[in-house]
Order: sequence, then structure tokens, then C-alpha cells
Amino acid sequence: MRIDKIDILNFKNIPETNLEFSSGVNCLLGMNGMGKSNLLEAVYFLSMSRPLSSMPESALIRHGEEMLMVKGDYHTDNGGEEQVACGIVKGKGKTLKRNGKEYQRISEHIGKFPIVTVLPADSEIVSGSGEHRRRLLDMVISQADPLYLVWLIKYNRALESRNRMLRAGVKDALLFESIETGLCAAAAEIHAARKKWTDELRPVFRRYYSMISGDAEKASIKYKSALNEGALQDILNSSRAKDSVLGYTSQGIHRDDLQTGLGDYSMRRLGSQGQVKSFTIALKFAIFDYLREQGGETPILLLDDIFDKLDASRVGRIMEAVSGGGNFGQIFITDTNREHLDETIASIRSESRLFEAKDGEYKVL
Repeated sequence: MRIDKIDILNFKNIPETNLEFSSGVNCLLGMNGMGKSNLLEAVYFLSMSRPLSSMPESALIRHGEEMLMVKGDYHTDNGGEEQVACGIVKGKGKTLKRNGKEYQRISEHIGKFPIVTVLPADSEIVSGSGEHRRRLLDMVISQADPLYLVWLIKYNRALESRNRMLRAGVKDALLFESIETGLCAAAAEIHAARKKWTDELRPVFRRYYSMISGDAEKASIKYKSALNEGALQDILNSSRAKDSVLGYTSQGIHRDDLQTGLGDYSMRRLGSQGQVKSFTIALKFAIFDYLREQGGETPILLLDDIFDKLDASRVGRIMEAVSGGGNFGQIFITDTNREHLDETIASIRSESRLFEAKDGEYKVL
């Protein structure tokens, strides 16, 4: 999968631009705040129909404007052509069209145009709360398995119903069981998908981390869930009295987590900035492989500020991985340093294009 062309109107600090991309590596040069990351986010927004970070979608609209529009022409691995257009109008919501036809449900778009991002904020995968890691699980598995998103929606709806009953002081066990039956069925499907995903990803992640670190240390991921120890219905039965006092459901797959390890210790507690970044890059590269194998399309890879906090040897090994061997397809890389990007272009074995970003405008260098 690649994006050949993008048309942008009023997206963040980008007033209007029309760009054609290389099928290989696209490098974006510019100082901070000039629009490098915003262009990457526009590509992500078109592919996933949502912002990169947790923000109201209306916040993507350029200051002082009433609407935005992003349109892109894609090329699939088997030679097919696709066009996606996504627009937001203040007070009226979002429209998303594929080949001129609007989706009945925007969730149908997820997974059709696979994309993987490596961002400075990815350190939250290690240092942040479990919510960050669950969000990662959900976004990745949803791209590969449309049914996963269906089960996730069912679980969250049943969870909210149970929480309302707890807050209202409901005591009737039969009422709880009527809600919990659907909750447990959805949880079982989600738990199975998350466990399978982690088991499949683990060896690939280890291989990438070993490559990036020069085999200097070992890193690990482990899926943590109450359902690893037993059925959710038994867990809910035993915790119902406690949950009634708390006013919410204290256990379930909404409390799942990914444990991140460095040798025999916690990456979260002992990992340096370089080790944490190496960890998140290795995890995202493993996710890239997973999505390609599951969906049959090579994802687009966005590398934002990839050189920061890494020593030259680790950067060199990362660039060697992404630029050779044919494992990765279309790549976007941002940096403030022209030397870094020139070295990247010199090292790659595929087509390339270098853009300069300045105040939301772009020119080919």
C-alpha cells in the first residue's frame, strides 16, 4: 500500500497543498512547528479517519476556518487504485468517502489502508498508564480483524450498563447476570484476540529489539489480564460486593495491560531514554510485520523525529532495516537536520523525495 498524492485544505497549520509522493522514502525537513508532523498526521487521518492523539476532531481544522478536507490517491500492492476523501465541518461532523461512496459506518474504514506510526509520544507506551497500551492493542488488532472492533463496542456498552447498575445500587443478581452474559462473551473474544496477538508478536519484537540494540540487551512484552487466571463470570461474581461499594467494575479486560521488560527488570522503571525509544520502535516494526501478514497489504510507515534520543549506532541499524531488504514499503521520515536526511537518502536502495516544510507549505528540494 502506498499513497501517491494528497490534497489538503485547512488541516492544522496547512492552509492548502497538493503533493505527490515517492513510492519509496519521503523525507520532510524543517524546523519545529513548520508542518512536518502535521503532514504525517494528515496521511494518518486519511488512512485511519481519526487524529493521531486524543483530541476533538474539530481541533484539526485550521484556526479561523470552518472546515477541512483531505483527499488522497492510494495504490494497493496488487496494483489497484483507491481514492479516499475525509472532511470535517464545524458543528456538522465528519464525512468519509472511499472511491466517491460514503461509508455507512466509519468503522468500516479501519484496516482498509494500513498504517504504522513511530512518534515521539510513543514513550507513553512504556512510561504511561495501561490505557495507552490497551489503546495500542485495540488499534492494531482492529486494523487486522474487523470483528474485534465489534466485540470491543459490545463489551464497552455492556460495561457501561453494569457500571450504571452499580452506581444506582441495584442488588438483583438476575439483573446483573443478564448484563454480564453479554459482557463475558465479548470479553472472551477480546481476551483470545489479545493473547494471540501478543504470542505472535513476541518473537518478532525480540528480533527487532536485538537488531536495534546490537544485541546489547534483551527486551520483552507480556500480556497481563485477569482472564489469564479464570473466567470473567467467576471474577465478576466474587467482586460484585466490592464493585457495588466502588460504583464501577474493578476487573475485566478493560484493566488489561502489556508488561514491558528489560532483561529481568521493568523497562518502565529502569529503561533509559534510548532504550525506551528502541523498545517502542521495535514494537512498531513488529506491528508493521503483523499487519502486513494479516491483511495482505504493506502498511505505510510514518517515522516522526526518529533520530532523537538514539546514538548513531542504533540510528544506523534502524535505517539499514527500513531502507534495505524489501521488508518495508513507502516510508515518511521527518527531521530538523538536513545532514540526517541526506545520509538517509544516500543509504536507501529505493526511490526517494525530499520536501522542505515552512509555515504549512512544502517544496521539493
